[in-house]
Amino acid sequence: MTAHQPRTRGRPPAADRADVTAAALRLLGETGLDALTMRKLATAVGVQVGTLYGYFPTKRALLTAMAEEMLKGCRDAAEGVARPRERVLALARSLRTALLSYRDGARVYAGTHSMGPNTLGFAEALNGALREAGLDATAATRTGLLILHFATGHVLEEQAALQSGPDLPADIENLREAIRGGEYPHLAEAQDQLTGTDLAELFEQGLRLLTAELS
Repeated sequence: MTAHQPRTRGRPPAADRADVTAAALRLLGETGLDALTMRKLATAVGVQVGTLYGYFPTKRALLTAMAEEMLKGCRDAAEGVARPRERVLALARSLRTALLSYRDGARVYAGTHSMGPNTLGFAEALNGALREAGLDATAATRTGLLILHFATGHVLEEQAALQSGPDLPADIENLREAIRGGEYPHLAEAQDQLTGTDLAELFEQGLRLLTAELS
C-alpha cells in the first residue's frame, strides 16, 4: 500500500495563484468589475469559495494580483529607445495600452500597490528614464507618480466613455445645449474641445505637458 504524501503547509503554490489570477482576468472581461465576485470566481475555477481565500485573503489582494499581471511586459516599451524623454513617453503609452486591454482595467489598477516584478520593474524603468532626463531623485519620483496617476485617470475616463455606448452622442449634445443655454462664454468658445472624442490625442497632449522640461 502506497503511503499518502504529507500535506504541505503555508501558502498555496504560486502556479495555483497564477491560475486563479488568469481566471479572474477572463471573468473580468466577461462580466466587468462590478460583477466580479469571489463566489463567481470560485465557480469559474471549480473550487469552494473558502479555497480562494487561501490564495487571496481579500478581494483587494486579488485585484492587486490582477493589476500586477496587467503590467506584464510594459517595461519592455523602453528597450532600444535612446533618448530618456522618449523612454518616458513610451512607458506611459505602454501603461495606457495595458489598462485599455482589459475591461475596467483602470478601475482594477487604481489604488493597488503590487510588489511584484511587473509593477516594480515598470516603476524602476520609468524612474530611471526620468533620472537620466535630468531630474533628481525626489523630482523623478514625483513626476513618475504624476504620470501614473494621469495615465490611470485618463484611461478611467476613456473606459467610461466606451461603456456609455449609444448614449454618448446624446450626452455630448446635452452638454452642448447646456453650454449654449447658459452664461458660459469661455466654455462656449471651447465646446468643440470639451466635447471632442479624440482621447488618444488628449492623452498625448497631457504627456507633452508633463514631460516638457525633460531632456
